[in-house]
Amino acid sequence: MYGAKKIIVVLPAYNAAATLAKTVSDLPSMVDEIILVDDRSHDDTAALAESLGLFVFRHAKNRGYGGNQKTCYRLALERGADIVVMVHPDYQYDPRLVSYFASFIADNYFDVMLGSRIRSRRETLAGGMPIYKYYANRFLSLIENLVTGQNLSEWHTGMRAYSRAVLVSLDMDKASDDFIFDSQILFQIISRRWRIGEIPVPVRYFPEASSINWRRSLRYGLGTLFLAIAYLFGYRP
Repeated sequence: MYGAKKIIVVLPAYNAAATLAKTVSDLPSMVDEIILVDDRSHDDTAALAESLGLFVFRHAKNRGYGGNQKTCYRLALERGADIVVMVHPDYQYDPRLVSYFASFIADNYFDVMLGSRIRSRRETLAGGMPIYKYYANRFLSLIENLVTGQNLSEWHTGMRAYSRAVLVSLDMDKASDDFIFDSQILFQIISRRWRIGEIPVPVRYFPEASSINWRRSLRYGLGTLFLAIAYLFGYRP
């Protein structure tokens, strides 16, 4: 709890048993509730989450990264969240930073917070981000900034926080169940003129952390580029 704001952390999980306990243990005490949505994992993610005292929801079939987030946000709103912070349970993003994400929204500086992994090329690559992902991230973020008038250092981060009002305003049914969900939602947020802030976060790529393969990365990148071009010519999600 921060002031009178109920803070819920959502964990969109898929085969995260190896890193889940570490992720949960690093979350700050200000968090009121933790929701884990298990996207039909093949390991013990859901059982472990229940043993840790989390609120667990299991998908009957795999719905994809975007579909998982849709369930996360729906449950968080149903359970009275004022601020929702998404943290990947694979420990790729530092859970200790949740307090900063939440406080910037609770103190009414911003409506949305993004965790930026892009500060310098040296630091980002030293953290293990593949070089092709680094340059693709930079290129796509540049295009997205140009067409929207933003100046965000990274559009493609997986650590994000939202006020309740933002989540209620979004049309998530129009967004994909795949990875491009994140880009589509951010375009919606910008078109609705919500205030966006950024916090630098460490880059963590390691064997246990999830990462999409080259082919899916290419599909994601092309889909994002098409979305940006459509926005430039007047499309509003």
